[in-house]
Amino acid sequence: MQVDIAGPAGRLEALLEEPDPSVAGARAGEPARFAALVCHPHPLPGGTMHNHATYRLAKAVRARGGASLRFNYRGVGRSAGAYDAGRGEADDAAAALAWLAAERPTTPLLACGFSFGAWVAARAGGADPRVRGLLLAGLAIRSPDLDAIRDATEITALEKPIAVLQAARDELGAPSEIEGLLAGSRGPRRLTVVPRCTHLFTEDLAALQREAEEALAWLLGEGA
Repeated sequence: MQVDIAGPAGRLEALLEEPDPSVAGARAGEPARFAALVCHPHPLPGGTMHNHATYRLAKAVRARGGASLRFNYRGVGRSAGAYDAGRGEADDAAAALAWLAAERPTTPLLACGFSFGAWVAARAGGADPRVRGLLLAGLAIRSPDLDAIRDATEITALEKPIAVLQAARDELGAPSEIEGLLAGSRGPRRLTVVPRCTHLFTEDLAALQREAEEALAWLLGEGA
């Protein structure tokens, strides 16, 4: 369902999708077991809510019985405003989370993101007490375009659980570097390496989705 959300810079174009009744034991008409915001990659190289990895994260949410909310940052698609180096985009994500929480007041919330969107999700979702956990895919630690929003302490200081999916050959952050980044975290952490893939996961998007489903189960305390 296409929705418009009131963001700090104006309208945010968004897409709310319910669980697929054909998967994960879901049934038509039943409420989603949880809801998750999914944040897309960097807008300047063309990142939108329809990015392949972002779509796969949202699909994993629905496969686990959750409702997914994707949205375009300010200046992307039909969203108002202009690029703001990550600061405004995190404010956009916070507004989208607030909208989702108002729509689903009794539903557990998660925040997810890919690449630039992983840092956006970490900032917005980490600061929101209604968000019980984070799923971050493709954490980029060597891109200068992320200087305004990339802060490892925002991840290590959080007590809520964080699951990270990293490509085995990620050119912007090797798994060993992510392991070091997560070291000393105050809360539970789960790092999964997706084999054969580079940063965009295009070599095996199906594997990204499978691992995302397992990570979501872990965040929800389902023992996976």
